Amino acid sequence: MTALTIDRDYLYHTLVDLVRINSINPTLIPGGAGEREIAGYLTQAMRQLGLLVSQREPAPDRISIVGTLRGSGGGQSLMLNGHIDTVGVDYMPDPFSAEMRDGKLYGRGAYDMKAGVAASLAAVKALRDAARILPGDLLIAAVADEEYASLGTADIVKHYRPDAAIVTEPTELTLATAHKGFIWLEVTVIGKAAHGSRPQLGIDANLKMGRFLHELDQLEQELRAREPHPLIGPPTLHAALIKGGSAMSVIADRCELCIERRTIPGETEAQVLAEIQAMLDRLSASDQDFHATVKSFFVRDPFEVAATDPIVQTVQSAAAQVLAHTIKLDGVSFWTDAALLAAAGIPTVVCGPIGGGAHAAEEWVDLHSVEQAALIYAQTALTYCQ
Repeated sequence: MTALTIDRDYLYHTLVDLVRINSINPTLIPGGAGEREIAGYLTQAMRQLGLLVSQREPAPDRISIVGTLRGSGGGQSLMLNGHIDTVGVDYMPDPFSAEMRDGKLYGRGAYDMKAGVAASLAAVKALRDAARILPGDLLIAAVADEEYASLGTADIVKHYRPDAAIVTEPTELTLATAHKGFIWLEVTVIGKAAHGSRPQLGIDANLKMGRFLHELDQLEQELRAREPHPLIGPPTLHAALIKGGSAMSVIADRCELCIERRTIPGETEAQVLAEIQAMLDRLSASDQDFHATVKSFFVRDPFEVAATDPIVQTVQSAAAQVLAHTIKLDGVSFWTDAALLAAAGIPTVVCGPIGGGAHAAEEWVDLHSVEQAALIYAQTALTYCQ
């Protein structure tokens, strides 16, 4: 039986092509190119590999691609999931160069995360080249909008329910089985406008917000002292954006603060809101002129999968074969679409190549690690899709 090998030329050529395509998320950066061009490229690439290809468009021009390598029947199905949108390219002199030097490939999206998508395609090619026929289906989902609202995967899980999934985000070739979620909150303090020369007639919303910020700082320190999750640490928060006042000589009648609260498994939106509301209630009770509200406006759940789940054990075994050592179970600090897949009842892990510079002015991925990731995906499919 032919051994699985990764076609290095195919992998590198595919990754270069993907990085050279501008796929900046237009929700993040007005005028961004979006996913249409890169989806077209991937449609052709998947068809050339013999995959059955479907396009999904949950919002205009926000296109995801799902390619399916049909199994012979009776086996478990596996999805390789990766996003094809990127953040912006500020301060990058040549963001789409896909230059290769010293074993690295540079460019926006190289690390986050077109390398994972290219590795998924190379994994399918390895299986085809070795004439390995899987009993179960192997799917590649190249999804839109992960960098903002995850429209792509949120839509995909309504139509596809594989038995397990690997999100191919970069993890430095470790196996991530947990990450934090986040809740975006807005606190609004209402004051009363007056001329700056007559402060007795007004209520300064900005100063009132200062009292809340002092309390918020205490909560932030208390969160850090809570019992941490064994893989991803304690919950955290930060004060992200603040806006208040209308003119220099006018007492501010409104001040708005946006907070990002990072959550760990077991925490809920209701719990987070209740903590903030309790702070506002205490301030209101001690100051009759303190009036404030809190609301959440965007929520993404944390992610965790049991170490005993078959997909965890299968990927760990495949990685040990490829890397010649056992890879540890770990958590990652960033959010991924794994949380949406897990919430849909699909056991999921996160595993991808080595690199750096996600969202930074210099982004790169280690090419040998992309090849290793591709072989891990192929070996996992060979074992899991039985």
